[in-house]
Amino acid sequence: MRTDFITLQEHLSVHEAREHFISQLDSDDIPGQVFVVAGKKLRGSLSVKKLLQEGDVGQSIRYLMDSCLFRVKPDDERPQVIAELSERGLDLVPVVDKGELVGCLMEKEIAHLLEDDVTEDAQLQGATLPLEKPYLEISPWTLWKKRSVWLLLLFVAEAYTSSVLQHFEEALESAIALAFFIPLLIGTGGNSGTQITSTLVRSMALGEVRLRDMGRVIRKEVSTSFLIALTLGLAGCLRAWMMGIGMEITLIVSLTLVCITLWSAIVSSIIPMVLKRIGIDPAVVSAPFIATLIDGTGLIIYFKIAQYFLGLN
Repeated sequence: MRTDFITLQEHLSVHEAREHFISQLDSDDIPGQVFVVAGKKLRGSLSVKKLLQEGDVGQSIRYLMDSCLFRVKPDDERPQVIAELSERGLDLVPVVDKGELVGCLMEKEIAHLLEDDVTEDAQLQGATLPLEKPYLEISPWTLWKKRSVWLLLLFVAEAYTSSVLQHFEEALESAIALAFFIPLLIGTGGNSGTQITSTLVRSMALGEVRLRDMGRVIRKEVSTSFLIALTLGLAGCLRAWMMGIGMEITLIVSLTLVCITLWSAIVSSIIPMVLKRIGIDPAVVSAPFIATLIDGTGLIIYFKIAQYFLGLN
C-alpha cells in the first residue's frame, strides 16, 4: 500500500475542499478520487471531477461523496485481495485498520498485485517455487533450491510408470511393436492435460469459473476432447500405417489415443476445481503433475486395450 494520498475532512465545503485539494497536490499526477475522512476515520470517497464541477460551492462535501463499500486491512492475505480486485475491477482501494484510513491501493499498486499473481501462477504451473526477485538477480544456488524439490517429487511420481511397464512386460514381449508408441501416447495425454489445466486455472483465477460450474466444464472439455480424440486417432492410424505396423496394433494405438485424450480431459477438469474447493491453490497442481498422473494411467489404458485385442493375459 501507499501512504501518500489526499484526504479531505467531511465538514469542508466544496470551496474549502477545492483549495485544500490543490494545496496537497505535489506532482503533475492528479488523482481521479480522494478520500473523505472524519479525523482519521474513513467516511467515503469523492470524485475529483464531481468536486470541481459542483456549482454550489457552499455545500458540504459529505453530500457529494460515495461510501467506500470495499476496503481491505493491512494484514489481509494477498491472494484474497487479488481475487476481489480481479472481480470488481477497482482502481482505488482504501486500506483501513479499526476504521482508520492508514493507506490505499492505487492503479499502480493494484496492477503490481495482479502482475505478481499471474507470475506466481505461471511459475507454480511450471513446477517451480515462485521467485521473490527478478530472474537475472537470482543465483544458480537459489534456482536449484526452487526447482530441485519439485523435480524430486515429480521423479518419485513418475517412477510408478516403470512399475506399470514391468507389470505388462509379457505383453510387450509378445508384441514388441507396442513399445514403439509409448512415448507418443503418454506425450499426447500429458500435452492434452497441460492445455486444459493451464486454461482452467487461469479462468478460475479471473473468477470466470467456479466450483458450481464443474458440470459445465466437464461437459465442455469432454465434448472438445472427443473431437480432438477423433483427430488424433486418425493421425495415429496414419502414423502406424507409415511405420508398416499391422492392423491390430494400428487399431490399438488409435483407440488408445481416443481413450487417453478423453481421460485426460476428465482428470484435468476435475482435479484443479476439487483442490480449489478444499482450499489448495489450483496453480500448485502444475501441468507437470497432471502430465505425470496421465502418463501412468495412460499406459495402463494402453496395455489393457492391447491385452483385450491381442488375447494376452
